[in-house]
Amino acid sequence: MVELGVNIDHVATVRQARKTYEPDPVWAAALAELGGADGITIHLREDRRHILDRDLQILKQTVCVKLNLEMACDEEVTGIACEVLPDQATLVPERREEITTEGGLEVVGQKDRVRRTVQRLREAGVFVSLFLDPDLKQIEAAAELGVSAVELHTGQYALARPGKDQADELECLKKAGIAVRSAGMALHAGHGLTYRNVVPVARIEGMHELNIGHSIIARAIMVGLERAVREMKQLVGGHA
Repeated sequence: MVELGVNIDHVATVRQARKTYEPDPVWAAALAELGGADGITIHLREDRRHILDRDLQILKQTVCVKLNLEMACDEEVTGIACEVLPDQATLVPERREEITTEGGLEVVGQKDRVRRTVQRLREAGVFVSLFLDPDLKQIEAAAELGVSAVELHTGQYALARPGKDQADELECLKKAGIAVRSAGMALHAGHGLTYRNVVPVARIEGMHELNIGHSIIARAIMVGLERAVREMKQLVGGHA
């Protein structure tokens, strides 16, 4: 059964648009759990544009499923992670000018920096995943660092036109998935996945976890978060 991690960053984005107290991502996490989420994913960015330190601390105390912290290889944020101890840390690239995470983490070119962050997190007892493009060289580098999982960046698949282009991107993800599993790492995926395109990715052999945010929150505006999560969970878990 493929697990569904629900990213609630966009709930915090709406809150921060007015610098107020609602909607509260902590409440959103509870509703996502009621809808069947297997995990709650948040990104504590260096600029704190949406999720705040307070959110991470309270979510650690209240979330009953897996808490997955997306984070850059940043010394301050790594220190916070080692103190709060989320169940999982997913290392992602981060640029202040980007709207959302663009592309996978560059491991090959900054292996020492990534290694230092991975070691600190592992020594603290945190399960470590790397968010990577479906690039065999990056996956090989991740394996050398001894991380527990790789989350494949599905953005190019999500942007591809239905038909041959999308099929080619899916095949690329499948080949990368084989490399991840052959190296003994758990296979995760995410970015740009929607109710319309998620099933083929969920069907990739050995897929363990999918992290989805924007599409679920967008549907939640129309039908409510608990129902939106439940509908995605049915697609991911049952491959309907």
